[in-house]
Amino acid sequence: MKKITLFLLVLFCTNLFGQEAMRRWRKLNQVRQDKFDLVLPDAMRENNIDMWIVTNREGNLDPLYTDMGEGYVGSNAYYIFYDSGDDRIERAALGVGGYLLEEGNTYDYFGGADELKEFVHKRNPKTIGLNISKNFGGADGLTHSAYLELSEILGADYAKRFVSAEKLVSDFRSRRVASEIAIYGEAGELSYIIAEKAFSNDVITPGVTTLEDIAWFMKEQQFKNNLGSSFGMPSVYITGPDGVVATSTDRIIQRGDVLMLDWGVGLMNMFTDMKRMAYVLKEGETEVPAGIQNAFDQGVRVRDIIKKTIKPGVTAQKAEDAVYAALTNAGFNKMEGFNKYTDLDKTDVIIGCHSVGNWGHGIGPSIAFFNPVRLGYELKPSNLISIELFAYTKVPEWGGKKLRVPLEDDAVITERGIEWLYPINPGILVIK
Repeated sequence: MKKITLFLLVLFCTNLFGQEAMRRWRKLNQVRQDKFDLVLPDAMRENNIDMWIVTNREGNLDPLYTDMGEGYVGSNAYYIFYDSGDDRIERAALGVGGYLLEEGNTYDYFGGADELKEFVHKRNPKTIGLNISKNFGGADGLTHSAYLELSEILGADYAKRFVSAEKLVSDFRSRRVASEIAIYGEAGELSYIIAEKAFSNDVITPGVTTLEDIAWFMKEQQFKNNLGSSFGMPSVYITGPDGVVATSTDRIIQRGDVLMLDWGVGLMNMFTDMKRMAYVLKEGETEVPAGIQNAFDQGVRVRDIIKKTIKPGVTAQKAEDAVYAALTNAGFNKMEGFNKYTDLDKTDVIIGCHSVGNWGHGIGPSIAFFNPVRLGYELKPSNLISIELFAYTKVPEWGGKKLRVPLEDDAVITERGIEWLYPINPGILVIK
């Protein structure tokens, strides 16, 4: 009887784990089908690309490998998309296959890598987009040797038709379908739950716990939930009157510390980016000091203005200009650069509302000074974006020195504007 019970338990657990693996695979297949049907036609046509070839080699996979459906890759493999003018883009996989890809029902044809020349010549595309990019690593998957090999296989006439697919990749990835947004919301839920648990007395004991203890706790939660990481080790740091004191080190957390964290998780090819803030009460304190609380409240005011101001249908640059104009009208001071705060009695602000999605930093339109190329891209409904800001406010308890309050949560752009994907940062977390 004990052996039967043990067998049933093992069978149940195996089936349970198999169900989760299949659940994630099925969701990714739905994303892929929706993206190929609903996003890819416009993305190819707007960028005047008749055929898009994504190359892979065993041991050197393109950054879009998961987007394409993965599969077993031999020495050479190609995902090929051709616009014949019909509503549907033709899709073929040459030199790549296997259960996960073939059972996903997203490709029309599977063949060998040696069919590439015949496949392309038969369709005779005027332009062939390749993943060559000066600006985005995610759109720069084609190696030099693969480029030379494509040129040799297809011939000189077709090599003249090669163009960069940089903007196509950005559009394809950043224009989201409902199935992707649903996954992103799930990833956001896991992100904030783990982050807020990390900044609690369940994990932190003042005078004992170190910053790296918290970071490793968060990494362990990623491991247990089979989650990827947006940025490697979570950034868990202490901010004082003179700025950042330590980040994810063996520095022991003390009473009176202001804690920050910046991190993200990966779930089914979606990666989050968010921040949280906590205060460790001193002996005798029952709440956050008024000056620190005010600094946080000023950051929330900035966040509210950003949310109300950003709308689709304009370039990211115009959206940035509109945000800073609204902030200035509300009495905030626009900073000249990151960490270049002033001694003014006003709250200094700088924003970095960047694209998110398939990495913690995505490659779509970006309202951020550190993404100059993508400032020129138009904001579209369904774009995922991090609403990120840094607000510097004087704190009387610090002798008037300014506290940098970083706020960041992820949202989707809709026809109505900015809409949150999960419960955002509600306030300063308190460690007793």
